[in-house]
Amino acid sequence: QVQLVDSGGGLVQAGGSLRPPCAASGRTFSSLDMGWFRQAPGKELEFVARISRFGGVTDYAASVKCRFTISRENAKNTVYLQMNSLKPEDTAVYYCAARLPTAFGYSDSAASYAYWGQGTQVTVSS
Repeated sequence: QVQLVDSGGGLVQAGGSLRPPCAASGRTFSSLDMGWFRQAPGKELEFVARISRFGGVTDYAASVKCRFTISRENAKNTVYLQMNSLKPEDTAVYYCAARLPTAFGYSDSAASYAYWGQGTQVTVSS
């Protein structure tokens, strides 16, 4: 089992930044691919970013590329999402998720992630 605790959301003005962390426990962190997803009110869950086990590979949704950066510190069992130049349309609940090395499916698919954090609210005001 893997437990994920994401935090660090909040209210920020457009153009501002946030860097929510997600702390993992229960399994060797470096064995997990990690991802961030988000869900805005009335919308479906959306892929944001993912990072491979040792951080060598990252992928981003087109809507956040060049503004968001995913990173991880395996020694601290933590993954981060640095969000810069935030826009009102970034307002959503953000979830971190963990993907086992044996998972099937694409790494931008929520269905391939077995473990999820409880979510952290990010609100961007205009």
